[in-house]
Amino acid sequence: MSETRKSTKRKRKKKHPILRSFLVIFAIAIVFIGYKGVKAYVALQNTTKGQQIHSTIRKQEAQVSQPFSILFLGIENYSTKGVGGRTDSMILATVNPKNKTIEKLSIPRDTKVYIPYRNVDSKINGAYNGGLQSAVDTVENFLHVPIDYYVTVDFNGFKNIVDAVGGIDVNVPFDFWEHTDAKPRGTVYFHKGVQHLNGTEALAYSRMRKRDPRGDFGREDRQQQVMMAIIDKLKSPETLLNIDNYAQVFSQNVKTNMSISQGLSVFNDMKGATSQNIETLKLEGNGSNDGGVYYYIADPTSVSDISNKMRAHLNLDQSQTNSVNAQ
Repeated sequence: MSETRKSTKRKRKKKHPILRSFLVIFAIAIVFIGYKGVKAYVALQNTTKGQQIHSTIRKQEAQVSQPFSILFLGIENYSTKGVGGRTDSMILATVNPKNKTIEKLSIPRDTKVYIPYRNVDSKINGAYNGGLQSAVDTVENFLHVPIDYYVTVDFNGFKNIVDAVGGIDVNVPFDFWEHTDAKPRGTVYFHKGVQHLNGTEALAYSRMRKRDPRGDFGREDRQQQVMMAIIDKLKSPETLLNIDNYAQVFSQNVKTNMSISQGLSVFNDMKGATSQNIETLKLEGNGSNDGGVYYYIADPTSVSDISNKMRAHLNLDQSQTNSVNAQ
């Protein structure tokens, strides 16, 4: 055997242990990630076991490949021990996967609307007391926009999610304090600048409105800030290693009627979207005291403009929806 062939053979033998080690590590990583992925998938299936809803407006079943709407509800039910309750936050978003755009509206909790379930004019945050379908019917009646999907999370669920991701960092706009939701109540102090928050602190931060000069609108900005901070945590490299744990927490605290496959489809369609693709709508109006009760009275023109804008974003015309009688 020539020296050249011996040398080549020796070099090949030296490569094999390294190559085998790399393949073993790679295989272990694939199995590990796959195992966690399966656990995450199984856990997230529980999230999609929320109750079904029906729209009184849309005639045909919505498809996530086409423009659709989704109603996000933050539920305040700790005082009712998880039964009924009110919505502490309500955000309606319309999503157009074709042009990767989103339009979203935060509806102030004190907005005076007609609640079909109770046949009364009252604050919109009380619509959920009649159940999820009552909240859906109320929003549809108010804005004449079909509700296709929903996501609900209560106070405990929100705190659990924030704690699960290791807390979040927010940029506090000004100094203020707020009570915690627990009994007996505690007090959390926030100072202008970057501050790390755990679940209890993040809930207090996102709920405060009485000490905010912008009231509900300032609170909405902080809620969106908190949500983006959670999303940033979920996008971090640590997410892959903890995906099964996160999935377990989400499955226990979040409910939706959107299936996992639909959610993955939306993620794939919208993954190229940026903040430039999101338009935030504002419901114009004024505060009013009626018999000593505070209400936010929405301007009819603003309601009409938002309705038309969201319906156009959903590519809806009158022939595609059922009519809704104004109350």
